[in-house]
Amino acid sequence: MSNLSAAIWGYDSDLLNADALGVDLEADSLFRYQERICLVQLTDGETSVLVDPFEETTEVLSTSILGRAVWMHGADYDMALMKREWGGVPTQVWDTQIGARLLGSLRFGYAHLVEEYFGVELSKGSQKADWGRRPLPEKMAEYALNDVRYLIPLARKILQRLEEMGRTEWFEESCEWERQRALAREVSKEDLWRVKGSGKLDRRTLAFLKALWEWREGEAESWNRPSFMVATNKDLLGWALAAAGGKRLDLPRQMRSDRRKRLFEAMDETRVLPEESWPDKIRGFRRERDLEKEKQVDELLKRRERLAGELELEPAVIASRAALEGFVNGEDDRLMGWQASLLNL
Repeated sequence: MSNLSAAIWGYDSDLLNADALGVDLEADSLFRYQERICLVQLTDGETSVLVDPFEETTEVLSTSILGRAVWMHGADYDMALMKREWGGVPTQVWDTQIGARLLGSLRFGYAHLVEEYFGVELSKGSQKADWGRRPLPEKMAEYALNDVRYLIPLARKILQRLEEMGRTEWFEESCEWERQRALAREVSKEDLWRVKGSGKLDRRTLAFLKALWEWREGEAESWNRPSFMVATNKDLLGWALAAAGGKRLDLPRQMRSDRRKRLFEAMDETRVLPEESWPDKIRGFRRERDLEKEKQVDELLKRRERLAGELELEPAVIASRAALEGFVNGEDDRLMGWQASLLNL
């Protein structure tokens, strides 16, 4: 455990039952193959504490958090962590980042908002630190506490302004929309190897890319380090093209000999794969061009731009282009109710 005062470690039922509970998580995605929740920060606006999931059972904590409304900032990533490790997300998630964007903030990061609302400049020094370290250095513990210390006061100020501007219902619907998206999101492990840029590759090159991706994941898992530490996606694409073209792979000099050996073995196995075993290319869905629908989308985009100017909001907050295109093509689930109403749809 950290060498800091025990007063900031742990929690009690009073904190978990507070009227307003702020939550943040720290993980170790930059240092481990399978990221873990390494730290849980809690606040009720008065008291802020750290919880070490490595030393305490998190069953009571996670059950309490998942069974109530919580405040978070930029909750999407943390909800994904909760869903994977705790099996769900809180019954309500109020997101101060969503609230700030609905107020028209162009700089809606937590540190920017704390500076704007409270005149406090937060340190970013531990942003990419290894949160799996123990004992936790004092500097990192202080950074983690600051991530929730201003969360409830910030939430209250944002709520007040949303109410004054008549945008509270927008906020409530937007938060629930994102929570439902987090719940519904499933990660397909089948096609994770289809990295950005692979769509233009032919089937034989795709076979090499798939083999390289599987080699990299195996190396990263056995080493217990993030995949990018073994090879980047750009590396994999370049090596796949080289292998398919019968060229020499430009491997880094520092690559371990045993790792290099396993890579070459994977390439040798792929070279003799029969064509019917090569991965298929994925054909993207293309709608036939419809000039009348394009005209409708353009009109909606103009309406969106006009509203954005009047309301002093980013146009994408009112509706993304993809959502408007989907609406015109009959996909009614692409827009929230407040967005459709605002656009008079």
